[in-house]
Amino acid sequence: MDIEVTSWNPFTGCTKISPACKNCYAEELSIKLNSWGTAGYENKFRFTIHHDRLEKAAPLKRKKPTLYFINNMSDTFHEEADDQSIDEIMGIARDAHWHNFYTLTKRSSRMKEYFESRAVPDNVWLGVTVENAKYGLPRLRDLQEIQASHKHICCEPLLEEFVDIDLAGIDLVVAGGESGKKARRADISWVESLRRQCERQDVHFYWKSWGSYDQEGNFKPSGRTGCLINGEEYKSFPSDLMPRDG
Repeated sequence: MDIEVTSWNPFTGCTKISPACKNCYAEELSIKLNSWGTAGYENKFRFTIHHDRLEKAAPLKRKKPTLYFINNMSDTFHEEADDQSIDEIMGIARDAHWHNFYTLTKRSSRMKEYFESRAVPDNVWLGVTVENAKYGLPRLRDLQEIQASHKHICCEPLLEEFVDIDLAGIDLVVAGGESGKKARRADISWVESLRRQCERQDVHFYWKSWGSYDQEGNFKPSGRTGCLINGEEYKSFPSDLMPRDG
């Protein structure tokens, strides 16, 4: 079973701050959406707060329980995001209690500081990008210090092996290879190492896809490399990640 998310982007655009950002899919997509004249992408990939999307509060109008990915085309804790706008996002998430909300940031120190004086809504899954040790592990430690009901990390793109990674307090590890013409390969040994460590620490492991390089290291521009690891599918996630009717 796959994790199914619906995007909600009161923020769009971002700036690159670490190796995971190098081949940002959101930047490329934003430029395409701008060229197509799509509303909300007039600024291409420049950070923008869409106050109209906060005012309309689409999740409050949707009655079917849904897993919303907040700002998958931006970063909720971007340095140009004011606390009031983040407050509005969290307030909408709290009020739309029949949904779950999934967040992901590379600005963990800002997120940690923000929640020092605020409670994390119980239906919000806080996450950080952990692409390598230098940039990712400090984010992981920041996340672990936040009081929250649900925490996850995203090792996509997976850029190196993690040795003895401490996953205390983490419910879910989502990982995957990179896609695109300039993709960097995820080595099978790195993937297996991460999977085994998740298993030992009783953390759900969800391998999304190999991206543009298959398990053997063959580049496939089509990206049709699948998600099998040595013939097995690993798509485990907590049962309460997806909201349920009733």
